[in-house]
Amino acid sequence: MDYDVKGHLKLVLADLPQGVRLVAISKYHPNEYIEAAYAEGQRIFGESHEQELRHKVATLPQDIRWHFIGHLQTNKVKYIAPYITMIEAVDSLKLLKEIDKQAARCGRTIDVLLELHIAEEETKYGLTPDALWQLLADGSWRELEHVRICGLMMMASYVDDMQQIRSEFRQGRELFKQVKEQFFADADYFCERSWGMSHDYKIAIEEGSTMVRIGTAIFGPRVY
Repeated sequence: MDYDVKGHLKLVLADLPQGVRLVAISKYHPNEYIEAAYAEGQRIFGESHEQELRHKVATLPQDIRWHFIGHLQTNKVKYIAPYITMIEAVDSLKLLKEIDKQAARCGRTIDVLLELHIAEEETKYGLTPDALWQLLADGSWRELEHVRICGLMMMASYVDDMQQIRSEFRQGRELFKQVKEQFFADADYFCERSWGMSHDYKIAIEEGSTMVRIGTAIFGPRVY
């Protein structure tokens, strides 16, 4: 391996204050890169393709905590339900119910984040603030016994305007505060704010992130 994963990982970790965890985005990267990060103590890794993830789960250390970070189709949930630690991008009540169903089948409770769509770019995925309120106000999620909503996840616009990025993260932070107060005031587990990637994680941390999702800054360009 000629890419210095360990060196780049150390640089990123040095930027993270106490209370902010790293999700190392390992999708499209080979096992040896993950093993290098693992050797340095990294345990949380993020993947977004079920088949690639299944292969990695079977061939890498069993104490890795896998986060599913991409758009998840309901028909794929059953494949990852036995082992996934967190599903970060839940964007519908339908998906939430399917996760609950498959988690029950496995005798597990799966932690999830609700994906927020604030960025100005067009995207098919993520809940607008209005849709988020609608989902939570509906209340049927409270009946789900095998899924636990632990916070919010979002991506800022991929732009050079740092003030726009900061503004979007700040909107996410304010929305998290409102949702916490109205729906999860007594739930200590509703505490995660997953925002910030390789190009904007320092701003994200300043705007309240508790988990940053970083791939390129650690592993380099993706290996397709």
